[in-house]
Amino acid sequence: METTVGNRMPVDHHVDPVHLASGGASAADRKRSLKAAAVGNILEWYDWTIYSTFSIYLAGAFFSKSDPTSAFLSTLAIFAGGFLARPIGGYIFGRMADGKGRKMALVTTMIMLAMTSLGIALLPSYAEIGSWASLALFLMRILQGFAHGGESGVSYVYVAEIAPRERRGLWASSVYISVILGVMLATGVAAALSALLTKEDMGEWGWRVGFALGAVLGIYALFMRRKAVETEAFVALKTEDKLKAVSQKLSKRTILKFSLLVIALNAAMNVWYYIWVAFAPAMAISAYNMDPKGAYTSSLIAQAIALVFIPIFGHMSDRIGRRKTVMTFALLVGVMAIPIQMMLSEQPWSLLLAQGLGLVIWSIGVGQYPALMAELVPARVRGVGVGVLTSVAIGLFGGTAPYLNTWLRSINASWAFQAYIIVLAVIALVAAFSMKETAGMDLKEST
Repeated sequence: METTVGNRMPVDHHVDPVHLASGGASAADRKRSLKAAAVGNILEWYDWTIYSTFSIYLAGAFFSKSDPTSAFLSTLAIFAGGFLARPIGGYIFGRMADGKGRKMALVTTMIMLAMTSLGIALLPSYAEIGSWASLALFLMRILQGFAHGGESGVSYVYVAEIAPRERRGLWASSVYISVILGVMLATGVAAALSALLTKEDMGEWGWRVGFALGAVLGIYALFMRRKAVETEAFVALKTEDKLKAVSQKLSKRTILKFSLLVIALNAAMNVWYYIWVAFAPAMAISAYNMDPKGAYTSSLIAQAIALVFIPIFGHMSDRIGRRKTVMTFALLVGVMAIPIQMMLSEQPWSLLLAQGLGLVIWSIGVGQYPALMAELVPARVRGVGVGVLTSVAIGLFGGTAPYLNTWLRSINASWAFQAYIIVLAVIALVAAFSMKETAGMDLKEST
């Protein structure tokens, strides 16, 4: 027996009939599902950020204290290890999303994120079990990166697919609002714990509270996601006609085309993120001798500014199109890369000005980013395609950006990093110019 969804496609009743298609779900169901995805994204980026925020305490807890510098570098190396697992997670959970459903993949990644956050909170220290503690932390970080790679890509796809097509950019902007909220929450928790506890207590057990809070947030997000709807695009793939289409392999030319396009559009965006969102305060403190308290305060204000602009530019992309929006972002990155860097000094207000402007530019790109990624990849491989390609781009360009910037500055060649950003901006501009407009397209019919 068959029925129709949104007066479009016949749906096989062998597919789970409970809240399957976003097209047949009520507006309340869609909004609840959007909220569930957003809360999960907050946890994802809270976990990712709390590790780097507490890295100095992790170094003391999981490595020998005889060489603090070596311990800290080892902790940062483990942080980098999470990037190695991201593409694998993007592939595994992307395959799950394409085969079993977007919702199932998001529920599974949420369980893993909550478990790894709790696991780190409960790990025995180096003083208790020696080098096994270091290995345990590394394994937890790998699992966290694995789940993170799946969560990011699938959440982009999920939010884009449940959104009304004429407001897809605006709805998709919620993903990066959640990213900023997760980063700010981690920064706020770290600041609160540091204010309430002594330095000794923070080193002994205070940092564990931060990870335990992540586990609690994960349980709440898991509860919400279990009530979310499945997307109409995924349900359409389960109909008889779509199943026949799935058996027809995509051509190598098609795969190469959308893969290069996704990576080209990701490169500048990821470098810009890790310089002006994730590591801007650390750069100001280390390179310009800025007061840490002033740097973190300025950074939080700049991040709050971004919260205002992300949905504005997401909505703008629905009105003027994805191509023009990406081209505007790329042009501004290329033109402003050097002037923004020149604004920095030892004064905290200079970081607020530079990072605030940098984040406004970043908001132009990421406001529509999840929607654009979902629109560029065909529906039948959308989960795995978006998951793997965005994870690879983050690892190649975003994950290496802070190290490359620091190293080039150390050899008095900081100009080379700005040139690198400009080159990536030009590549993004060319890619955006060459792509077809995707705003408002039917995500069930993309090929």
